[in-house]
Amino acid sequence: MTGPRVLIIIQNLWVPFDRRVWLECRALVAAGYDVTVVCPKGPGDPSYEVLDGVTVHKYKAYAPGGSKVSFVWEYAYSFLLTLRLVFRARRAGRFDVLQACNPPDIFWPIAMLLRRLDGTRFVFDHHDLCPELFQSRFGGTTSLPYKGLRFLERTTHRQADHVISTNDSYRRIAITRSGKANHDVTVVRTGPDPDKLLRGAADESLRRGHRHLVTYIGVMGPQDGVDIVVRAADHIVNELGRTDIAFTLMGGGDSFDDVVALRDELGLGEHVEFTGRVPDETVRAVMSTADLGLSPDPKNPLNDVSTMNKTMEYMAFELPVVAFDLVETKVSAADAAVYVEPNDVAQYGEAIVALLDDEVRRRRMAKLGRERIEQVLAWKHQQKAYLGVYDQLTGHVSHLGDVRGLHDATGS
Repeated sequence: MTGPRVLIIIQNLWVPFDRRVWLECRALVAAGYDVTVVCPKGPGDPSYEVLDGVTVHKYKAYAPGGSKVSFVWEYAYSFLLTLRLVFRARRAGRFDVLQACNPPDIFWPIAMLLRRLDGTRFVFDHHDLCPELFQSRFGGTTSLPYKGLRFLERTTHRQADHVISTNDSYRRIAITRSGKANHDVTVVRTGPDPDKLLRGAADESLRRGHRHLVTYIGVMGPQDGVDIVVRAADHIVNELGRTDIAFTLMGGGDSFDDVVALRDELGLGEHVEFTGRVPDETVRAVMSTADLGLSPDPKNPLNDVSTMNKTMEYMAFELPVVAFDLVETKVSAADAAVYVEPNDVAQYGEAIVALLDDEVRRRRMAKLGRERIEQVLAWKHQQKAYLGVYDQLTGHVSHLGDVRGLHDATGS
């Protein structure tokens, strides 16, 4: 007999590329749930496919730009296409649970509609603080768009039968800002899979003739601090005279062209490489060769209380981390990172150099980071709480022993 049907909606990424959502999907399937996902298409994706037992309906993504108005058009388009695919997926039967992942916080009307039609329960998987994201990109807390985002967040929280928060800071916001009861909010961290994210043999050619290699992986948006990495590299190379360090920055985003242009303007082409989005094999090779990982997220209302997946991925690959002194970054990395005065470019660059020159410290931090992933942060430690939310809402009984084989099939 098929288990409870679950519908998962995401808008800003797709499966299996969204690693957190893919881990959730795999855990649910292995625990006996029937899982369907509605999301945008990734490069070359079909409109419909079944991946590892997960049914996936996809629509063509639309991202007109980074202005306030363009976000409205993008989200309106995504909402309508998502609604269309939800009802297409519903032809196979009612859904017991709908899980909406943000950003954006716009899918609660679909949850309300399915609740009225089918008695569907609503789980909100809270990935980002949309009001703080807006504040960090555009500034201000008195504008109509900011107030609108607060309304959407509050409504999403209050309509949800249960909220899943990525860390304790987000959990406190659901409780104090939106009025959720303590027992209706559960922390499920985006723990990496230590069996897949495992340091391998180094590829010395990736150092490009330099003694040291440092790396960045992740989104390159205005709030991600990749420009800080480039400016720190300028300080390291052109002011401190350290020409023995190569930087490899992997990923893409709204700021990609700007940070590449900044690199070229500062004459750092020999030292700073931008790869764009790359396959898992390239990520693994770079992370297995690098000497440390960079988490340059500047301090702002969003970053200070957000969990950075890249930080934990560095730790899984036994890379010590250089980061700014942010609340949730310190919770994740603990003693596996060096923490710099927020947003100070020169200090950030000098911390990189100091750590590269101290191999004993790097080895100790690498060991502590890997142990923290294996013993505390790994997904196998998080999935029990995640499945517990679903079992409570549906009356299903998950057997955690059944999900032990899912860790070799996660997305990047």
